[in-house]
Amino acid sequence: MVKKQIFILVVSILFIACNTTKISAQTQSSSTENTDYFNLVSNEFTGDLAYQTTAFVEKYWRVVGNKGFDASIYEIEKQLKNAGYINENNATPETIFTYRIEKRELKNPTWEPVSAIVKIEGEDKPLLHQETNRNMVMLNSYSTPKEGVNAEVVFVKDITKLKDIDVKGKIVFAEANPFRVYNSALVKGEAIGMMTYDNPKYLQPEKNTTSIQFRSMPLNTELKPWAIALSYEAKERLKLALKKGKVNLNVAIETKIYPSEELTIVAEIKGLKKPKERLVFSAHVQEPGANDNATGVGVALEMATVTAKLIKEGQWSNNRTLTFLWGDEIVSTKRYVEEDKIRAKDIKWGISLDMVGENTDITGGTFLIEKMPDPSAIWTRGNDKHTEWGGRKMSLNQMKPHYLNDFLITIFQEQGKRANWIVKTNPYEGGSDHVPFLRGNIPSVLFWHFTDQFYHTDNDRLDKVSKTTLRNVGTAALVSAYTLLNADENLAKGTLMQIESAAIERLNEELKQGKIALANGEDLKTQIEILEAWKDWYNKALETTKDMVEEHSTIADAILKSQNKIKAITTQNITRLSN
Repeated sequence: MVKKQIFILVVSILFIACNTTKISAQTQSSSTENTDYFNLVSNEFTGDLAYQTTAFVEKYWRVVGNKGFDASIYEIEKQLKNAGYINENNATPETIFTYRIEKRELKNPTWEPVSAIVKIEGEDKPLLHQETNRNMVMLNSYSTPKEGVNAEVVFVKDITKLKDIDVKGKIVFAEANPFRVYNSALVKGEAIGMMTYDNPKYLQPEKNTTSIQFRSMPLNTELKPWAIALSYEAKERLKLALKKGKVNLNVAIETKIYPSEELTIVAEIKGLKKPKERLVFSAHVQEPGANDNATGVGVALEMATVTAKLIKEGQWSNNRTLTFLWGDEIVSTKRYVEEDKIRAKDIKWGISLDMVGENTDITGGTFLIEKMPDPSAIWTRGNDKHTEWGGRKMSLNQMKPHYLNDFLITIFQEQGKRANWIVKTNPYEGGSDHVPFLRGNIPSVLFWHFTDQFYHTDNDRLDKVSKTTLRNVGTAALVSAYTLLNADENLAKGTLMQIESAAIERLNEELKQGKIALANGEDLKTQIEILEAWKDWYNKALETTKDMVEEHSTIADAILKSQNKIKAITTQNITRLSN
C-alpha cells in the first residue's frame, strides 16, 4: 500500500464543530467549535475496560448459543447498563442510550467442550489434555463413553486410498483437513474416531509445537462421532510411536450438545438531527480466542461506554446515530443489514472490529485496515500486499469506490504518529463482518491484525493481548466515528482535498510501477488499464462525499475540479508510460 502521509486540512477533516447534550434532546446547546477529538477521546479511552472485557470473554470456548457465548453477551449487557444504557422495552422517545438483546431459536444444537484426554497405551504422559490444549476436540464431536475408548490407530498417508483401507472400529490418523477425511473414515469406513493435523505454515508449528488450530466436522446425530485435532508436538510423537509398531490410544471426551438460542446484542446512541442515519460497529463474539475476537468485543464495549460518558458530561454530541452490534460473525451483521430494508438504506458506514488488540512483538504481523475493494485487489504490486490469509483476484465490476478508505487511513495514521504505532493496509480479502455491509452496498472496512502466529489456536490467550493496542484502535476508531457522525459541508470539502491528494500519490506510484513492469517485459496496454482503473475509482470516490451534505450543489464545483485534475494527471502519466 502506498502510505498516505496526508494531513493537510486536518482541522477540517478531524476537528469539527459539535453540540453538547444534557441527556435530553430538549436541552441541547452549542459547544466550542474545533473540538480536538483526539485529545477528547484519548483522555477517556484508557483500554482498561477493553482489556477487562477481553479477559472475561477469552475464558470461554465460544460458539453461538453455548454457555460462554451467552455469558459474554450478558457481560456486555451489564457493562452497558452501568454506563447508562436502557433496555429498549423500558425506553421513552427521549432516551438517547438504548440496547436490546435479540433472541432466536437455533436450527441446530449448540456445542461446548467439557473435558478430554488422549493417552498412548503404555505411556504415562498424555498425548493431549484439554486443560492445556483446549482446541483439541473438534466442534460437533460427541462424548465417548465415560470410561473412554481404547482402539488401534491407523495412519493414512494418502487419504485418496482411505476408502480401500479397513478402519472399522479403529482411529484414523491423517495429516489433512478433517473435512477431507470425515466421510471416508467415519461415515463410510465406520472408524471409531479420527485425529488430524493440518496447521498452516504461518503458525510456525515447529516453533509453536503445542498450538492447535480449532477445527470442526459436520454434526451427525446418528453416528455421534468424535474427532481430535493434533498439535505439531502430538503429531510427531504419535508418528514416532507408530514407527515402533502397533499403537493403541485411550481417548476420553466429554462434550455438551443441546438445543439453544442465538443471542445478538445491539446498543445505540440516538442521533440528534438525523437519527435514522447511522454508523455501525460490529464485533463478533464466537471463536474461542483472546485476540480473535474477545478484543473486538472489548474495544466496542469501551467505545460505547466512553461515548455515553462524554455525552452525559456535555463534551460531545452526535447528529447521526452510533450503533454497536455484538453477535455471531457475519450471520448477525448480515441479518442486521438485510432484515430491515428501510433501516439498511440509512446505514452510511459499517466497520468490523476483529482481532484488534494484538501484542505484535509476540504475535507478529501488524495492525491493518482492510480496504474496501479498490484496484489493489486486482493488481497487487508495489507496497500493496495480501496477507497470508489470502485474497482472490477481483474484477473491475466488484470495485467499491468511496472516500472511507483514505478517510480512515488518514486518521489511523495520525494516531500512529501520535503513539508511535504502526498502521498498514491490505487489499480486500473478506472473511469478517465487513462483508455483509459491502454486499448491501454499504461502505465498510475491517480493522484487524495479520499475520498472527497464534491465529485460531489455543495459544491465542490473554498474554498475546496489548492494552496499548486496544487503546490505539479504540481511540482512532472513535475519532473516526465522531467525525463522520457529525459530517457536514466543511468535512466534505476537506475530504475532497484529501482524496485528490491520495489519488495523485497513487497515480504517480502506479506510473513508477508501470515503468518497472514495462522494463520486465509486461505489456503497455495493461499498465494503461491500471492507471485508468485508479482514475475511475478515485473520481467515483469523490462523488461519494455528497452523502455528507444536504445540498449536493454546495460541493459540486469542488468535486468537478478535483476530478478534472485527476483526469489530467492520468493522461499525463499515460503519455509518460507510452514514450
